[in-house]
Amino acid sequence: MEAQPDTPGADFPARPAGSEPSVPRQLPDGLTGAERFVGRDAELAALTAQLEQARTGGTAAISGTAGVGKTALAVHWARQVATQFPDGQLYVNLRGADPSRAPMDPAEALTTFLHALGVAPDQIPGSPDAQAALYQGLLAGKRLLLVLDDAADEEQVRPLLPAGPGCVAIVTSRGHLAGLADVGARMLTLDVLSEPEARDLIAAGLGPERLAADPQAAAELTSLCARLPLALAIAAAQARARPRLALALLAGELRDASAGLATPEAGDPAQNVRSVLAWSQANLTPAAAEMFRLLGLHPGPEIGVPAAASLAGSSVPRARELLGELADRRLVTEPMAGRYVLHDALRAYAAEQAAAMDDPAARHAALARILDHYLHTAYAAALLVTPAREAIALAPAAANVAPERLADHREALDWFEAEQHPLLSAVAVAADAGFGVHAWQIAWTLTDFLEWRGLWLDMAAISRIALAAATRLGDVTGQAIVSRLVAYTNARAGDYDQARALLNDCLVLCRQAGRQGLEARVYQTLGWVCVQQDRYFDALGHAEESLAVFRAIGDRDGEARALNNVGYCHLLLGDRRLGRNFCEQAVLMHREEGYVHGEAIALDSLGEAEHQLGRDAVAVECYERALRLFRDLADRHAEARTLVHLGDAHSAAGDPVQARDAWQQSLAILEDLRHPNASQVRRKLSVTPG
Repeated sequence: MEAQPDTPGADFPARPAGSEPSVPRQLPDGLTGAERFVGRDAELAALTAQLEQARTGGTAAISGTAGVGKTALAVHWARQVATQFPDGQLYVNLRGADPSRAPMDPAEALTTFLHALGVAPDQIPGSPDAQAALYQGLLAGKRLLLVLDDAADEEQVRPLLPAGPGCVAIVTSRGHLAGLADVGARMLTLDVLSEPEARDLIAAGLGPERLAADPQAAAELTSLCARLPLALAIAAAQARARPRLALALLAGELRDASAGLATPEAGDPAQNVRSVLAWSQANLTPAAAEMFRLLGLHPGPEIGVPAAASLAGSSVPRARELLGELADRRLVTEPMAGRYVLHDALRAYAAEQAAAMDDPAARHAALARILDHYLHTAYAAALLVTPAREAIALAPAAANVAPERLADHREALDWFEAEQHPLLSAVAVAADAGFGVHAWQIAWTLTDFLEWRGLWLDMAAISRIALAAATRLGDVTGQAIVSRLVAYTNARAGDYDQARALLNDCLVLCRQAGRQGLEARVYQTLGWVCVQQDRYFDALGHAEESLAVFRAIGDRDGEARALNNVGYCHLLLGDRRLGRNFCEQAVLMHREEGYVHGEAIALDSLGEAEHQLGRDAVAVECYERALRLFRDLADRHAEARTLVHLGDAHSAAGDPVQARDAWQQSLAILEDLRHPNASQVRRKLSVTPG
């Protein structure tokens, strides 16, 4: 049965028998080139000393001002000692200082870590206390290294700290986190670089020859940057961009910028970062300076070139040129080709400058353009991922918005993968800025991708924001669509009573809006909820109601999906022949309608029916036909799922060699996708001979 009406295929079993622990390797890459790590010998030694405490459990909390290099220190040290933690390394950005998104909920971080440790999504408990207990159980007896980056406060990190010996946690935060002393945390306040370290860092950016040519000016530059790594990197980039200008003149410019920003807080290192930013911004071309300010409005720390073009209302080549200028000045970084990232301090400064320098109408128009860009591109991507989704009505995109053109299912999934974080942030930004329709419609576009990734906490968060936005608008259609998603996430969390109540309310909204197709999908979701509760007769009743509505409105794609769900319910009730009959009808109807993805899903269900009837040779044939279709569609997740079923059929037929081959192919795909269900396949392989 389809796990969610608009989601491709039946998922893995809702409550699998067990999961195998996996070895996570989540540390980010280190710094290179002008961004290379220098100095910090005393701090590195202090962190290494923390290893000695690991026998009784160890935590170090690194605090310091923005731009002082907390993350760089934590990641650099963690990569140096990673081999001493054979059970893996976990990393999470807790978004404590992220200007565009709220700090991460500890439950979300716990779920992320549980996924990384090999727990299947449906095995994660609904309550935070149960999640924490499972997490601590998985850490017990292990040698794991945890980097908890950019924490907002002590309470955010407490549930994530290892309770027993053997594991080490490194926490970074702008706050002091003094409250963690009660768990024996070692406090490390990160100061600015020493003079020799600052000189080494700026030499890495300028080159030793240029530094040696005017050491006095170089020393003044480091002083004006308050020996902060972020400010020094930007100053070095400013100097590289103007190679013929004497360092003394550059230092003079920065001195003047610092004097112009003198405030009662002068002497605070953060003020020196502002001085460097003001100086660097003043030396940008006007168009690049405007692009920098607009990036402060963008809903996320990273942006692709096409999105930046829509944000600025420019062409893609022009946006690439402007981003290149910002990258040359180190106001953005380009960790991968075509994607640009702002440090959170730079994003906050850019937003502040936009508010001070740009007309409110211009800012509103820029935000409308970027939201239109994401909405219209995501909508096209969502229909490529699941062509049979019921369409929603979008308003035309604003002028100078060029949504990205995606060729196929694979490109759509890749785009969602790349834009996941900006899209999630866009829902909240849109709701807060009065773009309520964008909020619920962007949430709708993300649903299938988040389902495919098992990111149900993200789905729950944006669905609630979207529902509140649609309710404020009085948009009955939006309320009906999004309340079904909220109900689904409640069910995923194990709150089935609340899910059913919401879905029954949703049926009323569907009838008010005259959305019969959506009403049929609500019945499908009700059926899925009943399956999770082992209420198979009720599930069959809802599947049959869905089938009746789809037939009444002449929606043959929906009818075919409903036939498949009815067949699946009969299989659950033990009526294998009747189940097979409905699944066969679904295959034929999908084929007649030309809906290849639906045909593949129904073939997978038909294979299950044949497998239950003991006709494993026929089941193998069904699964192999489904595999060919999924591969043609580049739906790797569905391919991996069907490979598991194929392996099961081979195993039942007494062919462990073919079974292992199918499961190994599935495991390779799931590991490549970083999908937590890989652990279930490892379990099958571990108990199969050969």
